[in-house]
Amino acid sequence: MKIETRTGHIPQPIRNDGAGWWDLGPRDIMRDIQNPDMLVSPATDAGSLPNLKFSFSDTNMQLNHGGWSREVTVRQLPIATTLAGVNMALTPGGVRELHWHQQAEWAIVLVGRARITSVDQNGRNFIADIGVGDLWYFPPGIPHSIQGLEEGCEFLLVFPDGNFSDLNTLAISDWFAHTPKDVLSANFGVPTSAFAHIPNHQLYIFQSNVPGPLESQQVEDPQGTIPQTFSHRLLAQEPIVTPGGSTVRIVDSTNFPISTQIAASLLEIKPGAMREMHWHPNNDEWQYYISGTARMTVLAPNSTARTFDYRAGDVGYVPRAFGHYIQNTGNESVWALEMFKSDRFEDVSLNQWMALTPHQLVEQNLHVGPELMNALKKEKQFIVKNPGFTYYPKMNK
Repeated sequence: MKIETRTGHIPQPIRNDGAGWWDLGPRDIMRDIQNPDMLVSPATDAGSLPNLKFSFSDTNMQLNHGGWSREVTVRQLPIATTLAGVNMALTPGGVRELHWHQQAEWAIVLVGRARITSVDQNGRNFIADIGVGDLWYFPPGIPHSIQGLEEGCEFLLVFPDGNFSDLNTLAISDWFAHTPKDVLSANFGVPTSAFAHIPNHQLYIFQSNVPGPLESQQVEDPQGTIPQTFSHRLLAQEPIVTPGGSTVRIVDSTNFPISTQIAASLLEIKPGAMREMHWHPNNDEWQYYISGTARMTVLAPNSTARTFDYRAGDVGYVPRAFGHYIQNTGNESVWALEMFKSDRFEDVSLNQWMALTPHQLVEQNLHVGPELMNALKKEKQFIVKNPGFTYYPKMNK
């Protein structure tokens, strides 16, 4: 059987310089099409670098009445030791039950709307409705719940521990199921008959009715509401717009004070643009691709480099201080998250480093032509006007 791609031929592992040969054996052609830079790696790739990519489509889907969940942890992507991610969806009225974690929980809504509730260690409550592009953050040990509103919802959860699993959760139903009823009776001061119908196992996700308006769900709290908000409207945040038209929205403890263990940036990389060559000095980077197609080359020590292709639903990972960039390889914007186990977002731009270094030293080190040095002078002017963030140059056509 002949299978043809949109270009009319089956891709082969043969580089333009003649390296490689035909793959005539069994293969997953559609997978090869999705990963052209792994099938035919750039000649600049070298050495052995651990896998830095895993797709949520390749992990187990946990199905429940009321929604579903799937996760990418160190068990699926072994190099990702600092962060783990959970992709979850809830039906209209579907509930991620009352629960808490040993780790902090950071989340962004991808589709629909959800209602979140929480109570902090000082007995103050919090309830809010959030939509696409909104975040929430619950510190370790703080109990909370999530419920889908009229249109249901899908969201990404991120935890600052690569070994995390969402199935390893402390849940209210689990505690009740594993506590003798006479103890529950003594704790709450009610007859044991009040607990005749409690669940005998952890619910995790369950189906319920769509809750009423937010005002009807408020619970009067003698301690008052939580003054430090657990939610943040990231997509509504004024973006930094780069000369190429791409945008970045940075969120960390400086503008979302409760988020002390996770920092992030939401990238929009326009067609023909790239996230410039850079690295992060403070921690590893965990990426989540929301839309579009992209490729990333990562530079490791000892002359090692490898290129990966990414699309919606993929997780990428870059160890601390490894150089990398992200190119948009499609005809629509790439939307992606950069995530860090840190209270602050930090990066070092290769362009800025070179622009702010004596130019004679740069020329002697790299033997580059005058064109680059002139570009660096313009880059320096850009830095003075816009300090502290990264520039996205347009790719050469």
